[in-house]
Amino acid sequence: MSNTDGPSLAVPDRIIVPEPHEEFFWTSGADGVLRFLGCDACGRLHHPPLPRCPYCRDADVSPMAVSGRATIATFTINRQPFMPGFEPPYVIAIVEIEEDPTIRLTTNLVDIAVDDVEIGLPVMASFERNGDWYVPLFTRR
Repeated sequence: MSNTDGPSLAVPDRIIVPEPHEEFFWTSGADGVLRFLGCDACGRLHHPPLPRCPYCRDADVSPMAVSGRATIATFTINRQPFMPGFEPPYVIAIVEIEEDPTIRLTTNLVDIAVDDVEIGLPVMASFERNGDWYVPLFTRR
């Protein structure tokens, strides 16, 4: 995957096999909106999705939309061939979601040259369809 050619995952569908309480995350990109599970009782977001809030243990949780804005917390540049469809070099990043920096996603960066990636870079969610699922990727905002 080239970081300047746009999203191109080439990941087989069988790799994404969500549990029922996770499906919202993998389908939320259909409308271009990033969502995380949030607790209706205490208001906290959490990821990965769990059927109960990890903070207050309430079972009243539901998907909540976020802006999709994030910041690169850390990253690595992979220069070795790992799997088909991911042509090196490419960036694997951990991004912090703007609404709650404790929510972090490990993701690929797209449309950003490898040499331009830095900690603190503001990024925005985009999605790539993969069968029935939408994989969140991030690009410069």
